[in-house]
Amino acid sequence: MAHAQQAHNPQQALTAEDAAALRAEIAALRAQVQSLQQRVDRADAERAAAIASAASPASASTAPSNVAQAGQAAPTPPAAAAKPAVETAWKGAPQIRQGDWSFKPKGRMQFDTVAVAAPDSIPDKGLGLATEVRRIRLGGEGSMPGNFGYKLEVELSDNKVDLVDSYISWQSGPFGIRLGNQNQFQSLDELIGDTSGSVMERAAFTDAFNFERRLGLAAEWQKGPWLVQGGLFTDDVNALSASNGDENNSYGVDGRLVFAPKLGDTQLHFGLSGHWRDLNSTGEAGVRYRQRPYSHVTDTRFLDTGTFKASSETHYGLEFAAVRGRWHVAAETHWLTAGRIGGADPTFFGGYAEVGYYLTPGDTRAYKGGIFDRSAPKNPVGQGGMGSWQLTLRYDYLDLNDRDIRGGTQNGYIAGLVWSPINYLRFNLNYAHLDYRDAVLYAGSRNDYGVNVVGFRAELDY
Repeated sequence: MAHAQQAHNPQQALTAEDAAALRAEIAALRAQVQSLQQRVDRADAERAAAIASAASPASASTAPSNVAQAGQAAPTPPAAAAKPAVETAWKGAPQIRQGDWSFKPKGRMQFDTVAVAAPDSIPDKGLGLATEVRRIRLGGEGSMPGNFGYKLEVELSDNKVDLVDSYISWQSGPFGIRLGNQNQFQSLDELIGDTSGSVMERAAFTDAFNFERRLGLAAEWQKGPWLVQGGLFTDDVNALSASNGDENNSYGVDGRLVFAPKLGDTQLHFGLSGHWRDLNSTGEAGVRYRQRPYSHVTDTRFLDTGTFKASSETHYGLEFAAVRGRWHVAAETHWLTAGRIGGADPTFFGGYAEVGYYLTPGDTRAYKGGIFDRSAPKNPVGQGGMGSWQLTLRYDYLDLNDRDIRGGTQNGYIAGLVWSPINYLRFNLNYAHLDYRDAVLYAGSRNDYGVNVVGFRAELDY
């Protein structure tokens, strides 16, 4: 009985051992509570970070894995990828790019004043002093996804609007394709842009042999010093859109090969081209080869084969050029044979040779892609310089005599001075002395005489 009374006595004191055990349990419980509080605080922080991340476009696609572990809801699904930023650069005009798309407007203005002095006994009112807007050109070019590109240009010249470079292109590494209206790789001088030439007018044979853009499919491969170009072409778009354009079934095959090694500081250029054209129905209307006196402002021609019927044209040319420092040289020869109907086939010949020198230190003639390119002045006006000054001397020969055809011959001696105060702007002053033999225009009783030409051109292109 005494033992039972002792067990139910609430006033009985704890032993020292029981008190120590109770304190240990309280300390362990306090530690567990602190650990739980830390975990709750950490989970709250992670949840707040997840909410902020889901609300941010830059990180909407990323959700911390420990949010799911903490039992939180998954973040909002990411939005669609943002479009690439629009980038704008300046290359004579604004060039706008967004991702694989780009666009650059293009334009060109050329204003000519030319005086042609021929013997007084030639009664031709097209000679003397005249001015003209040589070219006004507008268009644009750019790139598209899939390595595609485009170019579209129209030109006001000869009081009419013509379609010039207008094509769709595709480029992959060294290989490229163009479909549309374009040059057919006829010669170095023809392929050089008319605002990149060293003198005002191209070599006489390029105009006399009717070099022009035509509608067709062309391919190009360039690697290292080698460039191979070729294509299949119909006729120029103006002939194809004429009233009898649906009857125009002419076509041609053209090719060009260039080897352009660089030896030390000297850039070399060796080229050859071959061309064959079946005139088909257009040959019945006849072909004609003629040339102006180093001036487009006059329609007078001192050289002219007259019109004759032909079934085909075959021509080929050789090219050479070199650039070293301020010096450059260039030369070409070109032969054209017309497959005449009802007569022997005549072969006509043209060529030129030139040497040029920049009077301003640091300037050089640019070369790119198998042709001479635009040359920006080293020290332009407005930046402490005087722009670039280039002097060029050229000899230009054309022979339109062969078989029974007497179209005449020309020996041309040309001096040109080009001032480029800034890039894209040029002023071109030229003098030409042309010696004619067998000219179709007679000076009295003579058809051999000289003609002098002085020309000035102001041009802006971008």
